Amino acid sequence: VILSTHCHNDLGLAVANSLAAVQAGARQVECTINGIGERAGNAALEEVVMALKVRGSKFGVDTRIVTRELAATSKMVSVACGFPVPPNKAIVGRNAFSHEAGIHQHGVLRRRDTYEIMRAEDVGQEPEQIRLGRHSGRHGFFSRLEKLGAQVAEDQRETLYQQFVELADRKKEIYDADLLHLVDQHRLRVTEPHYRINAMKVSVDTTGQPQAEVQVYLSRSGVIRTVQAEGEGPVEAIYRAIDEAVGDAHELISYDIHSVSQGSDALGEVTVMIRFAGTSFRGSARSVDVLKASADAYIEAINKMEMHRTEEENVAFVGRGIIESFQ
Repeated sequence: VILSTHCHNDLGLAVANSLAAVQAGARQVECTINGIGERAGNAALEEVVMALKVRGSKFGVDTRIVTRELAATSKMVSVACGFPVPPNKAIVGRNAFSHEAGIHQHGVLRRRDTYEIMRAEDVGQEPEQIRLGRHSGRHGFFSRLEKLGAQVAEDQRETLYQQFVELADRKKEIYDADLLHLVDQHRLRVTEPHYRINAMKVSVDTTGQPQAEVQVYLSRSGVIRTVQAEGEGPVEAIYRAIDEAVGDAHELISYDIHSVSQGSDALGEVTVMIRFAGTSFRGSARSVDVLKASADAYIEAINKMEMHRTEEENVAFVGRGIIESFQ
């Protein structure tokens, strides 16, 4: 006679009671993928199976289930029945093998069994899911950068890490696209730009035109200019204010915006193109705030244009000097 157990999860004890039944001699457990079932559900198959496998010496039984298929099966059932799997669901949840806290990331990178009672790949999950966020430490951050192939000079590491912390305070979860953009922007900051936006304020009123106020630092003169402007939209108001602050109007020939990462707090990337004396200059920026990204992209394009102007002036100056030396 084979004793069977059929437990419901009304008190959150379906798996625990099923395991207790196995200990007491039951050799059949009635359970379901993801624990779906009436009311609070049934015992979750994946949890029962892995408990019996991880604690095999205690239970002394084998289910003969191919555990590497658990995650894929869970997703298939979730799609079929329309019930999403909670991120923190044991075994098959997205965060089941994910680590954000700095001390956890350091421990897992050194030795996985410090915090993982089973291997992620044994249940069909991705191993070493280092989830970067505001609790992440330097070890996890730079380990991810190395895997992405991003090289950072030793003397620049602390500055870059602080920029990562600032981004993590604004964005719940950091993706690879966010990290690569952070490294690219850090490299651009090493060179002192002609213009830098210190502050920006935008207001949109349904009874009138949007208004923007920008505070721009002019590196050549050391002057800070604060200018207000209006526009048909908030972006136009920002660009008009920037033009007035730098003392020059610019021909905007293209403006493009799209999302580059996932989630409701995804990064928006803005790319602009301006033209000066027949030459086009491109600027791009990313931010969770698309208006800030729009301003940063525009000022980057202007800085590239000013660098081009400076180079032309230097070439012309050297050329005049050479000609004068032969006169």
